[in-house]
Amino acid sequence: MLDPDSGLSLTIARIVQRLKGSSLHSQLERQARVSPVRLSSEYFFILTGWEKKLQNAVYSELNVFPSPCHPAAPPEHMKEPLAYMRKAQGSWEKRILKSLNSMCTELSIPLAQKRPVSEQKELLNKWNEMGTDEPDLSLFRPVYAPKDFLEVLMNLRNPNYENGEHPSFRNHLGLIQVPLKVKDIPELKEDFSELGLNIGQLGIDDSAQVPPEFFENEHVRVGQKVLAEQDSAAAQQYVRQGCPTALRADLWALILNISNQPEDILYYEQLKSNVIQHDLLVDSLIYKDVKLTASNDDYYFVFEDYLYQVLLCFSRDTAVLEHFTYSSATPPRSYIRGKLGMEEYAVFYPPNVNYNSFILSVAPLCFLYHEPSKLYQIFREMYVRFFFRLHSISSHPSGIVSLCLLFETLLQTHLPQLFYHLREIGAQPLRISFKWMVRAFSGYLATDQLLLLWDRILGYNSLEILAVLAAAVFAFRAVNLMEVTSLAAAEAVLADLSTLKVMPLLQIFLFATVT
Repeated sequence: MLDPDSGLSLTIARIVQRLKGSSLHSQLERQARVSPVRLSSEYFFILTGWEKKLQNAVYSELNVFPSPCHPAAPPEHMKEPLAYMRKAQGSWEKRILKSLNSMCTELSIPLAQKRPVSEQKELLNKWNEMGTDEPDLSLFRPVYAPKDFLEVLMNLRNPNYENGEHPSFRNHLGLIQVPLKVKDIPELKEDFSELGLNIGQLGIDDSAQVPPEFFENEHVRVGQKVLAEQDSAAAQQYVRQGCPTALRADLWALILNISNQPEDILYYEQLKSNVIQHDLLVDSLIYKDVKLTASNDDYYFVFEDYLYQVLLCFSRDTAVLEHFTYSSATPPRSYIRGKLGMEEYAVFYPPNVNYNSFILSVAPLCFLYHEPSKLYQIFREMYVRFFFRLHSISSHPSGIVSLCLLFETLLQTHLPQLFYHLREIGAQPLRISFKWMVRAFSGYLATDQLLLLWDRILGYNSLEILAVLAAAVFAFRAVNLMEVTSLAAAEAVLADLSTLKVMPLLQIFLFATVT
């Protein structure tokens, strides 16, 4: 067990090491060199305004990186402490790569190739109008679908409990059969205490305590003050009660520590240049995904060009590789042609992509950010903090396995009749709710409600609220669901979530449920 003092020392050392290689460090060095007055470090930071920037950078690191492991623990424990989870993730990655390679072979298309000069010029000219392009993508198929991923999660087993001798887990009748610790309603109430019935919320139309318009005006005033102070920690606490629409973009950027400096814009342009120069197989998969999802979505079709720009650049961004140090996943590798098996010619291909559900993670952000480089940075930070956990197998509390188990446990514990009824008719609730959670409800909720939900994800630095909302939706439609007699009928009852209000559902489920 790592004692607190040692853990703190390791955390400080890690943050110092990471900040030394950041753009913030180089900016700070430049500022110190040009400063006309020699001051102590403490006064220099305060008088030059760098104190807040440094605090925000440290706070961002603490939010993103996990607590340090014991020094004697092997490196893979930082990625994922449970061996059977690491093994399952490895098998899943091999399956994805096999699908990708077979597609290459069938279509006789290389994984990557340099674009001809004429094609480069054409792509550059239509960079802001890529949605008008209609390439023939009929031969390309998705690498996997959410239901394929769910099947893998359903087959997960801890070999130590293979014979079912774990007493507290024997009665779990859901699809997820791994004994992970998930929270119950009292623990969730404590964690999400700011969502309580007696606390003002944006997203609630009426309140017995304070008139809505009075709360909203005061909340906006406080939000403006938080922005003026430029304090990431204060902003994260503030958004737990929701973001005013006019302040949301700036508050999210503050929480994620995104400032869109000139070097960030330059970096985005370099990624764009990489897209122009090189054609990847995954480009066609991204094109097809956008055409199948956003192009046919009533809310998102207008952002088609933004989606292409962000996702094509994202697939080339090697900076995202850093998140693999704390993700159970491992980036896929390929070899330069003719150099198969020679490690010095191994490359990551592509630097990062999950092949599925990316589009719906980007699209809602287009309502908030209209400058491509800033939109890109916000999405990238949201991905490396939150969304990657929805596509990889791990034991993390915000990982998709834990979210599925939390959802099933909440439903089985607090709506047992509904759970058993759906199970008996072959309509396991997780088969319906999985796609909501793996896409963070994007594409299912109305946009204003989705952004209110994502406010709380950022505010609590956790995805657990997705599982709570999924259970709350089942509770809300429980009367209708008790009458269905098939999976198809259950799916029909839950087909349209666009009229649901997120905050009332969460409050009723968490704080009006008898425990």
